[in-house]
Amino acid sequence: MPQKKAKKKRKPVKFKTITIKVTARQKKSLMNYSKSRHTTPVKLIKKAIRPLLDNYSDMIVVVNKQEKLSQLELF
Repeated sequence: MPQKKAKKKRKPVKFKTITIKVTARQKKSLMNYSKSRHTTPVKLIKKAIRPLLDNYSDMIVVVNKQEKLSQLELF
């Protein structure tokens, strides 16, 4: 009888919490939209921002520092 190989356990996914503020009208709109689509507001927000976040985790960001000009140097 052949023996089965043990499956490798997946590394647990780490989650981080992000807090955003919305107006009362935006919250009402979000709740109504999610209810009409039979989903939750969290799933709706995640689905909306997924294309913006998928391919940027390993990207190197270059920040350009510009010198601040004082008002005296402008004139």
